Amino acid sequence: MTRLLTPLLLLPLFIIGCAQPQRMERELGDFDLTLGTSPSRSMAQGLIQPARIGAFHGGFDLTHADGWYVGGWAPSMGVRDESLLELNAYAGVFQPLDERFGYELGVIQYSLPEIDVERHQFYSGLTLNDHQLGAAVTYAADRTDGTLLLDLALANPFGLDLRVKLGTHLLEQPVMIGTRPIDAFEDWSLSLSRPWNGARLDLSYSGTSLQGAGCAAYSGQNAYCQDFWKLSLVHALF
Repeated sequence: MTRLLTPLLLLPLFIIGCAQPQRMERELGDFDLTLGTSPSRSMAQGLIQPARIGAFHGGFDLTHADGWYVGGWAPSMGVRDESLLELNAYAGVFQPLDERFGYELGVIQYSLPEIDVERHQFYSGLTLNDHQLGAAVTYAADRTDGTLLLDLALANPFGLDLRVKLGTHLLEQPVMIGTRPIDAFEDWSLSLSRPWNGARLDLSYSGTSLQGAGCAAYSGQNAYCQDFWKLSLVHALF
């Protein structure tokens, strides 16, 4: 399956290589095409957010007017000695039932072609206004994970965009850390964002219930297992 998807995922590579996030959107009949160096879609309405791994990354998203979509995301092109090529592809459908409520279903394939590693994730999500509740099951050769995630957009009187994510992850096969089995863990994140002089200022914090050696069992949504703060200033070039 990876060999079939690889040519499709090579489409956005001509825009990859700029450290600043960029995005280009075009209408193609009944389709909306997005190319960018930042993820164009948060699958399952906030459940699965593809993270970039290195300086060279990018992807595309093709969405039909009826709500179904396909896309690809390469979080790492493997151009550095310490990095591996990763190609991810997804397909799904998002259906709004009214102006406030909607649902989403889909599947993602994660692949590392250089070391012949693949995993598949089936996801679903419910949206109420700007709040989301999502669930996913991930299948890999040596483990199966289940995830339940709550994503809340909170009002703030200071003009800040405030989001809180809370996740619970269940492992079908416990990961042994010494003599201690780990079959579940939680993670969370808080992000603050606001426009500033034509750019966007972001402050985020993430953490998990795992610490130290226990981080070997981590497979959640955060970029890092242990407590992590990040401050960034982003200005789109187009």
